Amino acid sequence: MVSALAVSGCPAPVLLAGAGATGAVVVAEERSVDDVVDDTGIRLAINRAWLEADTTIFSNLNTRVTEGRVLITGVVEDPQQRLEAVRLAWQVDGVREVINEIEVAQPQGFSGFARDTAISGQIESRLLFDTSIRSINYSVVTDNRVVYLMGIAQDEAERARVIDHARQIPYVRRVVDYTRLKTDAAAGTG
Repeated sequence: MVSALAVSGCPAPVLLAGAGATGAVVVAEERSVDDVVDDTGIRLAINRAWLEADTTIFSNLNTRVTEGRVLITGVVEDPQQRLEAVRLAWQVDGVREVINEIEVAQPQGFSGFARDTAISGQIESRLLFDTSIRSINYSVVTDNRVVYLMGIAQDEAERARVIDHARQIPYVRRVVDYTRLKTDAAAGTG
């Protein structure tokens, strides 16, 4: 690890503090450390497959992975790219489900990207400061003003609060909920 730090030019305390912080985040999540590592590996493998197959797919699509469930969002101009992105995602070991939310349309440009980023940031901020919500268990993605939620809710009341926060943000067209309850069987296990 130290040699990797020397090669990267990154100061060791920053990386080590980051690793410690990541460890603390993982401990606070409902997913196990192994699940977090597996999900990260799945996401990286999908992104690598997209990059090798078609740089347009790689640059225009986003992935979120929770318990082997892959949410793909974004916009491509060619329907074949949509199919190829999903096909490549299914080929990655550990993928249990692929949720295809890819739109075939003209990309929305920088202003659309900025608006979507602002929407996601506002939702994440609301979740973080709502003491009734374990925000660490949620992933928020916004594409073309549609908000996609993934994660693990403690109960129905928490899930409803998360959805309500997302719906209250200006310019949100729709909220799509892919969360599961903590009491439900983990994805792919039953």
